[in-house]
Amino acid sequence: MKRIWNYILPALCLVAIAFSVAAFNKAEAAPTTPIAVGQPVDLTYAADKALPSVVHIKYVQNSKIKTVDVQSDPFSDFFSDPFGGFFGRGNGGTQKRQVQTPKREATGSGVIISSDGYIVTNNHVVDGADELTVTLNDNKEFSARIIGADKTTDLALIKIDGKNLPAITIANSDDIKVGEWVLAVGNPLGLNNTVTAGIVSAKARSLGANGVEAFIQTDAAINRGNSGGALVNTRGELVGINAMLYSQTGSYSGYGFAIPTTIMNKVVADLKQYGTVQRAVIGIQGGDVKNFVDIQKEQGKEVDFGTMEGVYIDKVLDDGAANDAGLKKGDVIVAVDGQKVTRMAELQEILAKKRPGDKISLTYMRDKKKHTETITLKNEQGTTKVVKNADLDVLGANFREISKETMSQLNISYGLEVIKVNSGKMADAGISRGFIIQKINDESIKTIDDLQRVVKEASTSKEPVLYIQGIYPTGRKAYFAVPLQD
Repeated sequence: MKRIWNYILPALCLVAIAFSVAAFNKAEAAPTTPIAVGQPVDLTYAADKALPSVVHIKYVQNSKIKTVDVQSDPFSDFFSDPFGGFFGRGNGGTQKRQVQTPKREATGSGVIISSDGYIVTNNHVVDGADELTVTLNDNKEFSARIIGADKTTDLALIKIDGKNLPAITIANSDDIKVGEWVLAVGNPLGLNNTVTAGIVSAKARSLGANGVEAFIQTDAAINRGNSGGALVNTRGELVGINAMLYSQTGSYSGYGFAIPTTIMNKVVADLKQYGTVQRAVIGIQGGDVKNFVDIQKEQGKEVDFGTMEGVYIDKVLDDGAANDAGLKKGDVIVAVDGQKVTRMAELQEILAKKRPGDKISLTYMRDKKKHTETITLKNEQGTTKVVKNADLDVLGANFREISKETMSQLNISYGLEVIKVNSGKMADAGISRGFIIQKINDESIKTIDDLQRVVKEASTSKEPVLYIQGIYPTGRKAYFAVPLQD
């Protein structure tokens, strides 16, 4: 019996020590959710849910003949053209030559957001494409057309003719938390239907690449080809559209960035309804208050706004909503509709969900005191009206590229000739038949595609005016201002 007790006593002591340690840990540590041994979360369900909704996009830009200006070489050109080659054709010793651009192909990803074929991707995945081919997870192929695109947010909406397609479930990206597990789904480096895992590393991150940025940062691997693909939560719900990677080599080196669904939903709705994004602005210029304070310190100046979080206002635009509400240079925006704002990216994310005409409650610091004003947001043109893309019809004219004979006669290398003028903006401005457009808003106009692009960009800009430079067949140069709005 004594021998048995000699074995039992040490064992009881060990049990007592174990319970003592457990009790100590329970008393000292803050209550936490128990972490399971091994994998912290099962990601197979999310992958199964998301994969069918993510597509492969093939981009094709066909070979084209373009007329370009090249610097003349007087020695090589002399023998083929002893006068024109030596002195040069065109301005500044340049010559016009036709070159054939190579056919370009690229790939990216997209996400099916509706069963009838609407797909969201990045603007840079489809920009300039002549052909778009979408391949589903089950290898079915469709031709796609672009419904609309927005360079500022780097989002695009395309459409395929399909039915009963596996649309993804869209979640509210505001609900995700830093540290939460996510999956990146796409087609990186030619490896279709690839899933990588990571966590949300940060929210409302700005990189200075696009006009509106409030990226979700993740350490899930994102590479070339992932652009336009899905960032999903552990339930397989869409929380972001993968857009960028941060790398000094061009390949994944730690962090990727996705556009949150709160911004995506607004852009998609606007593209469907208006054809362009209805962007609401406050009418200020500025940045993170911490950055401003740090710059002042480097210059030996001390400033105290009563806060180190918020958006410092460096300038208030005359025709903006902030000016109407009485905001001034030096104010610091700290909240919108009661939602705390600590930096510019957060303010941009809030405004990206709004439209011109919407009212917001804006809280700001002035002389270390908080003030709140209700302001009506405006568009970039300083009004609350719907902004629509203008097409060539608004100009009320017909155009064609100038002939080689005209180029030679006028000693020019490009231009669009006005061959007919009806009622419209050009007639109102006094532009007549025969006028040759060479530049609009300081951009060279060589093709009708160039004209369409410039008109579209100008119609949604802060100043919707075409400043046109050109020449008449007589050689007389002329300049016109053509407003696109009444």
